[in-house]
Amino acid sequence: MALFTRKVDYALVVLSYLHHRPEGGCARVIAERFGLKRAFAAKVLKQLCVAGFVRGRRGLKGGYVLSRLADEIRLVELLDAMEEPFHLADCNMPGNDPCELIGTCPVSGAIAEVDRRVRSVLAAVTLGELFREQSCGKTEYGLGLALVRKP
Repeated sequence: MALFTRKVDYALVVLSYLHHRPEGGCARVIAERFGLKRAFAAKVLKQLCVAGFVRGRRGLKGGYVLSRLADEIRLVELLDAMEEPFHLADCNMPGNDPCELIGTCPVSGAIAEVDRRVRSVLAAVTLGELFREQSCGKTEYGLGLALVRKP
């Protein structure tokens, strides 16, 4: 099981493309550039629009542009916007039916803590960091995880 769904993967690709092209781009060009189905690229762009990450422009030079700087968008925001809010297990997701093992589960507290830590790491990473050319060094994000930057 992957943490990122295909929709999230494509959203990252689309947002990276728009980040590096301030003039923007249209669904057709983005789909062709990355070998995506045009309808799926359009669906991802529409969802990114609804979530407020991009905005559409009409007209001859129409298309999509980022509506927020990539440095202002947290990875956890994108995950939550493209799919239902990220969580490790259904038992620690508010609003879900209570687990049958509630009160007797020996790992529910530990799973909830891991979920909290993972969300904290995802909240610490901005899309700008993901899209920047990597330089020497590394950035720590907790949990002993680091994004290693290539020289």
